[in-house]
Amino acid sequence: MQRLFLRQILAEGARIEADRAQANYLVNVLRMASGDRILVFNGRDGEWLASLEVEGRRACRIALEEKTREQVAPTDIDYLFAPLKQARLDYMVQKAVEMGAARLRPVLTQHTQVTRLNLERMEANVIEACEQCGVVAVPSVHEPLPLARLIEGWDVTDPGRLLLFCDEGEESQNPLQALSGIERGPLAVLVGPEGGFSQEERAYLRRQPFVRPIPLGPRVLRADTAAVAVLSVVQAVLGDWV
Repeated sequence: MQRLFLRQILAEGARIEADRAQANYLVNVLRMASGDRILVFNGRDGEWLASLEVEGRRACRIALEEKTREQVAPTDIDYLFAPLKQARLDYMVQKAVEMGAARLRPVLTQHTQVTRLNLERMEANVIEACEQCGVVAVPSVHEPLPLARLIEGWDVTDPGRLLLFCDEGEESQNPLQALSGIERGPLAVLVGPEGGFSQEERAYLRRQPFVRPIPLGPRVLRADTAAVAVLSVVQAVLGDWV
């Protein structure tokens, strides 16, 4: 069934006017008609079954009928990443959402090639991924921060959160060994840019008491592939796959 993200409060009996883009998509692209049903969510009030009330080709209302799923909290895993060029960034954001990241936090490193981000586009990709993959907890998108500022303020912004950083220079190739002994709790995963972290950054990260390096096997992965790989391993060991 088609899923649609709405920003309005969702409650039984509510009738919500679709915006122009939503109405065009439902009526003209999907060719839905009055009485057709969809699922809607807003990231706060769970998922709802709704029926359409179509008024011409440019307008429709969404009438909420019953709640189908309660709102759930996401696994407390933040995804931190060095921004990539647009097409690969789109892919990475979508996959991070699918893999259950709760927050997307861009980080500027020495080898980062892209320093200006279109946060609205990132948010649109987040919403699209949620619509397509049945996600009800919508991840938040944060402003980019330089790596040094992120780490210096970690005890204030993220007390008690362990930071796993993907380290191509780690001697071990087995990520499961790196995760062994870690108790479940707030986590953050950091993937570096194309070209990886500099030696200075690697040393800086390794000095922090809240940081643990994690390898991703014997092959060098692209940054967008690394996102899927590390989040898969972390979810399987410490997240909501267990």
